Amino acid sequence: MEFKNVTLIAKANIYFDGKVTSRTFFTAQGERKTLGIFLPGDYEFATAAEELMQILAGTVDILLPGEMEFHRFGADSQFTVAANSSFKLKVQTVTDYCCSYRD
Repeated sequence: MEFKNVTLIAKANIYFDGKVTSRTFFTAQGERKTLGIFLPGDYEFATAAEELMQILAGTVDILLPGEMEFHRFGADSQFTVAANSSFKLKVQTVTDYCCSYRD
């Protein structure tokens, strides 16, 4: 995955005492995205905008809104989270991800 002609926000997004970090950037078309790392652990995130989460490397178990069971996602997989909801993650291994926000 490669992005050209982007505007990068230098300040990191840091969550859960540094166990989850990301950097925000905007594509030439104005799309907002983040690239980040999840360290192993259990997390819950709330969303305002719809999110397309692409797992670039690593393994995570995801509990999506309205679901009763976690689903495993690994490298080269993706899932969508509805706007104004929350989702839970059980990160199994260090995981590299790209999140695209659909405002």
